Amino acid sequence: MLKLSNQVSIPDDEIEINAIRAQGAGGQNVNKVSSAVHLRFDIQASTLPEVYKEKLLALRDARITKEGIIVIKAQQHRTLERNREDALNRLRELILNAMVEQKKRRPTKPTKASKKRRLDSKTKQGRTKALRGKVDYS
Repeated sequence: MLKLSNQVSIPDDEIEINAIRAQGAGGQNVNKVSSAVHLRFDIQASTLPEVYKEKLLALRDARITKEGIIVIKAQQHRTLERNREDALNRLRELILNAMVEQKKRRPTKPTKASKKRRLDSKTKQGRTKALRGKVDYS
């Protein structure tokens, strides 16, 4: 059971976890032992509240397929148990981050003082560049 909050949790039978062989260097251990984890979670078929489902499906994340399945591959650690834990933690983080409400940005206007500083610096820069012109000796 993956607990998201006091009211929301995901039963183990909704999360499909397969052991696969890890990629990359690692000697004989990589060739013999399936220590990496491939986690699949179907958003549509889950018992998550509708709000969670909508927010997850609205996310533009490479880990979510067009069919609404979250796919996470964990191969960071040497043991299957730690990779399984890592994959479940990443699923939890993905779902919880989707539920965070983004603050609405309110556009601000520059202050009078900042406008004056900007114009003064432009004038000063213009004067400096004007002094770089050709000198008439006549």
